[in-house]
Amino acid sequence: MGCLVSTPKDSGGNRRKPGSIGEVSVYVPGLRIPKPVDFAQSLGDHLSKKIVERLSALRTRIVVMAGQEGPTITRTKRKSATQHGGSTLLDLLQALEDYLPVLLGLVNDGSHLQYKVQFVWVNQEDDAEETAMSNGWYEVLSVLHLMAMLLLSQANFLLLPRSSTDGYQLKVSEESRRASVDIFLKAAGYLDCAVKHVLPQLPAELRRNLPVDLAEGTLRALSLQALGQGVDIQLGMAIDSTKATLAVKRRLACEMVKCWQQAQDNIMNLPLANDWGEKHILFVKWKYVEAKAAAYYYHGLILDEGNTEKSHGMAVAALQAADEYFKESKKLNEAFNAAPPLSRNPPLWGTMKYLSEKIPKDTSSKVRINRDLYSHERIMETAPTLPDFALALKPDEYQLPALDPSWKTENIKIGTN
Repeated sequence: MGCLVSTPKDSGGNRRKPGSIGEVSVYVPGLRIPKPVDFAQSLGDHLSKKIVERLSALRTRIVVMAGQEGPTITRTKRKSATQHGGSTLLDLLQALEDYLPVLLGLVNDGSHLQYKVQFVWVNQEDDAEETAMSNGWYEVLSVLHLMAMLLLSQANFLLLPRSSTDGYQLKVSEESRRASVDIFLKAAGYLDCAVKHVLPQLPAELRRNLPVDLAEGTLRALSLQALGQGVDIQLGMAIDSTKATLAVKRRLACEMVKCWQQAQDNIMNLPLANDWGEKHILFVKWKYVEAKAAAYYYHGLILDEGNTEKSHGMAVAALQAADEYFKESKKLNEAFNAAPPLSRNPPLWGTMKYLSEKIPKDTSSKVRINRDLYSHERIMETAPTLPDFALALKPDEYQLPALDPSWKTENIKIGTN
């Protein structure tokens, strides 16, 4: 049950298309924006005036904030990231968290109320400009998706390098890096909950007609993207640590490859469109190749510690693969930034700042030494297989909040509408 209306992309001007989104450490494929809903007309015959007005007030707050401030959240500047944009983001996130327990009353225990209200949201990655569905679970799904996108935006703010205390070097503080990992896991938890506990509540026909922004593959890819960027931060902290071994760094790099490979597998066959979606695909491709450069680099260093001709030959092949993937990642990065909406790289920091210096230098050095020692025939022409590690990072265990207490005293009337 629940009717569906999708508006073609050329029918109006609700969708915002910024020319530039500024500096990007974490890509957020736009924010889906809710459109106004008349709860009184849909629910006035079934619920008390008090709870209808509460639903209206909570959702109107979100509509106004998302409509007015949403575009500023996805355009990032280092100077304002912790001021206007960051506070707006947290205010909108709080508004969504306040709304969700009240909204859940419409879908509680299979209530017929879930079909009474037509919810409309403006899409970003779908060809259709907006999608309307008369199903409360569609609204819950849209709210969770927006909450996750806001968290990814928050992580992007935290991971833009800023002036250090000495005033000379732009960097990301260890506090910001640790906080961002927690945020990535929380965002992945929202998306994981959406896939496991909300999507199954929608009838098969509605699931097929969801905008691609909310398709299962997109939600899974975004969750894996969050995990992949969390592992990237962990690898950067391991690189900075004198205690982290090569084996630890290789494991993290290989886990990062797995995250991005699975994200790409989920996203590649989806009809992502309308600039945001096309840029999303380029971001995942870029990060997947970048992760492979890191993994082959550390795999090569470990193989080079072996004492056999074969291990040294495999090390050279792995380091050459790292160098090739690194060069390819730079091209994909350029393509990502050039795709609309335009974006820029923040100053290099963390994992890639280190590897952009080490991969070309160490590859050249190791290849020259080993080719001086061994005949060309002993050098592998294809890269050795990367070791397979299970993902250590997991999404937070997020559960939908408890029903707002106001529903306990609500006498739901069964109407004819």
